[in-house]
Amino acid sequence: MQKAKSFVKTLFRIITFKRIALAWVGLALFSAGVLVGQGKLIVSSSHNTSNSKLPAKLNYSQLDAVYQALKDNYDGTLTEQQVLNGLKHGLAQSTKDPYTEFFTADESKQFSNDLQGTISGIGAKLDLDGDGYVTVVAPISGSPADQAGLKAKDIITQIDSKSTSGMTTNEAVLKIRGKKGTKVTLTVVRDKKQQLEFTITRDDIHVPSVESKILDGNVGYMQVSQFSDDTDELAREAVQKFKDAGVKKVVLDLRDNPGGEVTSAVGLCSLWLDGNQVVVQQKSSGGMVDITKATGSDPMLRSMQTVVLINNGSASASEITALALRDQVNARLIGEKSYGKGVVQQLLPFSDGSSLKVTVAKWYSPKGANINNKGITPDQTVTPSDEDFKNKNDVQLQAAQAWLASK
Repeated sequence: MQKAKSFVKTLFRIITFKRIALAWVGLALFSAGVLVGQGKLIVSSSHNTSNSKLPAKLNYSQLDAVYQALKDNYDGTLTEQQVLNGLKHGLAQSTKDPYTEFFTADESKQFSNDLQGTISGIGAKLDLDGDGYVTVVAPISGSPADQAGLKAKDIITQIDSKSTSGMTTNEAVLKIRGKKGTKVTLTVVRDKKQQLEFTITRDDIHVPSVESKILDGNVGYMQVSQFSDDTDELAREAVQKFKDAGVKKVVLDLRDNPGGEVTSAVGLCSLWLDGNQVVVQQKSSGGMVDITKATGSDPMLRSMQTVVLINNGSASASEITALALRDQVNARLIGEKSYGKGVVQQLLPFSDGSSLKVTVAKWYSPKGANINNKGITPDQTVTPSDEDFKNKNDVQLQAAQAWLASK
């Protein structure tokens, strides 16, 4: 039983876009904001839900009738495994929840590999929006998608002339992914009015989860692009450099970060929070509450003035982190409204290697806020213009530096 439990992972999914879910096309997450927890924020799969009135077993007589009709009349080739996988995908999709998804054994393996690995793709994080459209959560900085001009919130309507209507995030990711040097053409709708087409050459994508530097005015700058296994180590290395340089003020950049591992998000918050402070809470329809606190007793950044940068590509774990730091140490949030993924997923594995990613609860900030489908409104809204993007003029970072300079 203990061994089985160790395989159960909790996810806070957009992107990743969530799901920060949460889908990195060519890097890490199948959905913006996916948080995969290992031993943290575990929700028991046996807790009471609003679905307890469903029968213990389904009556398959109607399903068998459809199967016989398909078997006897379909003018094409089907295997038994295709039919079974189709049934399982359909069962998950019956929830009409974009974050609940069945993965075949291959898809499940790819999901796990992508979370930490380097693969060949275009470097964009995808998710399904509230209307079920395949949407760009954020392009990875410097990636082929970024260089081609894809932006957060772009809706992908076609992949190589094939409509994405009805596609899951995973299906879209697999169609966009491909060998390095090959090309894929995406048709997108921007701002619900402008149709654009991008032909992008795939490449090997790998981005370290943390990058840091010291800005003018001796301000420490740390950018976290995703929450992964190396985040804690890299973040602590960055903070040590800050301390050695006598840094007293910090900018934490979570823009276009779709989420990642729960433990890494908690670990990052623990650079500011002590072990008695709440990072995140979760509540299910059954009324269960789970509270996760910071770890350790040495919050190296606790006394430092902090600005957290967010935008509409900041999802799930990024939103958890931003709210925890604002609630607990009065960090100032600057940028644009975040993505808005406030639900929790578990990844439940099956004996054949397949798995089910299923929404099990909602998460709440230390002060009890849930931002699902609403996002976080920053303390100071700063929106870059098209000219700023074109000239790479980072007005949000400039606003953060100006605010810190005034303190």
